[in-house]
Amino acid sequence: MTFAPAVPVADLPDGEPRRVVVDGTPVCLVRVGETVHAVSDLCSHADVSLSEGEVDDTTIECWLHGSRFDLITGKPTGLPATRAIPVYPVSVHDGTVLVDTRPEA
Repeated sequence: MTFAPAVPVADLPDGEPRRVVVDGTPVCLVRVGETVHAVSDLCSHADVSLSEGEVDDTTIECWLHGSRFDLITGKPTGLPATRAIPVYPVSVHDGTVLVDTRPEA
C-alpha cells in the first residue's frame, strides 16, 4: 500500500465529513469516534460531493437526492443509489491521517 498524507486528525471533528484531495483523487473523510473512514467524495448516483452530506454513525447521506452509503463497505444503504462507492484504506501516524487512494478489494 502507498499511503499519502491527507490532513491532521485533529482537523476532523467527530461525525463531520471533510473533502480532501489525495494524489488527485477527491476523498471524503469522516471520523467516527477514534476511527477515520475514507470513501470517494462522489455519490455513485449523481456525481455530487458526499462531503456536503450528513453522517449518522457509519452512514453518509448525499445532500442532493438522499442516497445513503455505508462508510465501512461503500455499499448503498438507501435509494436512489444502487452502486457502491470506493472505500480507501486509512492509517493514522503521528497525528496525521494517511490515505491509500487505491480502493480496497
